[in-house]
Amino acid sequence: MGNALVNMYGKCGSLTDARSLFDKMPHHNVVSWNSMISVYAQNGNGKAALELFPLMGLEGVKPDNITFIGILSACSHTGLLDDGCYQFISMSRDHLITPRLDHYVCMIDLLGRAGQFNEAEGLINSIPFEPHPVLWINLLGTCRIHGDVERGAQAAEHAFELDPNNTAVFVLLSNIYAAAGNWDDAAKVRKTIINRGVKKKPGRSCIEIKNRVHEFFVGDTSHPQKENIYAELGRLSRQMEAAGYMPDTKAALSDAEEVNKEVMLCYHSEKLAIAFGLISTPPGTCLCITKNLRVCSDCHVATKFISKIARRKIIVRDANRFHHFEHGECSCGDYW
Repeated sequence: MGNALVNMYGKCGSLTDARSLFDKMPHHNVVSWNSMISVYAQNGNGKAALELFPLMGLEGVKPDNITFIGILSACSHTGLLDDGCYQFISMSRDHLITPRLDHYVCMIDLLGRAGQFNEAEGLINSIPFEPHPVLWINLLGTCRIHGDVERGAQAAEHAFELDPNNTAVFVLLSNIYAAAGNWDDAAKVRKTIINRGVKKKPGRSCIEIKNRVHEFFVGDTSHPQKENIYAELGRLSRQMEAAGYMPDTKAALSDAEEVNKEVMLCYHSEKLAIAFGLISTPPGTCLCITKNLRVCSDCHVATKFISKIARRKIIVRDANRFHHFEHGECSCGDYW
């Protein structure tokens, strides 16, 4: 029961509650340690995960393959390249645990986020089992972060060879071209997506207010309080601009005029959810948002500004991890 509760608190972004419960547990088995390490990994606190790891040994608990997935994931989400590489080597050398696909995925993510693309490709090619498309897809995702169009296209080719019908590859490749302003290639990929009947998953953000979940999509006008929500967004936009906020129009991924891109960015789903949360809760209330996709760069910057202007803590759980925004800063340190 204790392990399940630690997991639950972690998935709600409640790090303090998760650690408090973990510390109060009379006994810790490997599942207990794995749960707490994973909580730190999900919430981007890699250093805390690494500090917790050696305490397992002091209690006589041996790590397993799940432990190292948590550790490597924690390093990846925090940019701890040297620590991650050391732990990857240590798991087989010191703990006699053979790396599995999930461990390699974490390492590709860690190396790719750090811009170590040659090392990442070398690791994929050295894997002692049949390559899995998720490895190349993961590398493709990190190429998008760094704007490496050429290498991203190569990674997509490898992924297509292993899984020609994987929809994620089409979407990621299209987004890489669009972010680089390569509209012709982006249009070709999108045409392929349409011809194959692939449906791109729309961004969706949710917030729970008074035991009711409210769902928002980009440019959503279906909510009963839409007028108040958009009025709040307008007020926030003016305050953000006065504080120095500049829209990151590259995140719009659309071949439109700059002014139109700024308008499009203003109405992303998480911004609508945040605005609704602000007008629906008392001052000082923490807002918890969940999003089905990775938060875009513009919304990440905007949420930092909003947290400072509104004096609110805002927790956003996207497809990859938690972001804890407070006082104009994010727990990820702008590394996600």
